[in-house]
Amino acid sequence: MRIDLHSHSDVSDGTRPPAEVVRRARANGVDVLALTDHDTVGGWDAAAEALPEGLTLVPGIELSCQQEGRSLHMLGYLFDPAEPVLAAELARIRDDRVVRAQTMVDRLQELGVGVTWSAVRALARGEAVGRPHIARAMVDAGAVRTADEAFTPDWIAQGGRAYAERYALDPARAITLVRAAGGVCVLAHPRARRRGYVFPDEVVERLAAAGLAGVEVDHPDHAPDDRARLRGLAASLGLAATGSSDDHGAPTGDRLGAETTAPDAYEALASAATGTPPRVIAARPDRPRKAR
Repeated sequence: MRIDLHSHSDVSDGTRPPAEVVRRARANGVDVLALTDHDTVGGWDAAAEALPEGLTLVPGIELSCQQEGRSLHMLGYLFDPAEPVLAAELARIRDDRVVRAQTMVDRLQELGVGVTWSAVRALARGEAVGRPHIARAMVDAGAVRTADEAFTPDWIAQGGRAYAERYALDPARAITLVRAAGGVCVLAHPRARRRGYVFPDEVVERLAAAGLAGVEVDHPDHAPDDRARLRGLAASLGLAATGSSDDHGAPTGDRLGAETTAPDAYEALASAATGTPPRVIAARPDRPRKAR
């Protein structure tokens, strides 16, 4: 069984619609896929409606958090998005994403970059506008050759000339909110050195004490030594060790299924959740197949 627990659609910063994401996942041989758009569950229904036979959809999210002034991402799975406190926090995060993105566009214009808010908004077809949309707009404007070049101190990297802070959750609070909504949390790519998401063992230990359920170990941005270290750490803390593609569509090479989670780790996460269940195709002789 091939299980990919981290993917994105164009509801946040991916480039494929949710329906295409699930179709591509199944075509790539994925059996279980989590859709984890940034700070939104807006793609869940479209993905479920297009769910191909043989694919289980795990409703998820990638939450924006901040650890000691640094960006940290938390994957939440199988929670009830209607839980009032969590829903209010997600709305606040999304609203602040817009304010922050507008501020960054203004700063880029002051630096002489011909990026407009309308261009960024057109690229962000969903409700979770972010830095990847700004980076793509910078490429289109000819300011940089690739989106990666935008994520430097010269431009929109954390602390960069055009960077702006935004509201984000404390990671321990994020875990508490997701658990209160019946879900489970996994720390996303904690050794993604290329992107600057590098957190020491002590952070993982503190989050485990706060109720963290797993750690993303096998990720395209994790080196072999880091994977081995994280796998041992997860085992020592009783956490599920997951594997995921973190696919964003075209920018990441449509790599759904490139990294996978062991079935026992997935089952441990799913059995601990009491919120929104995985979506599967419901087949009955008296009606067409549909997602539920």
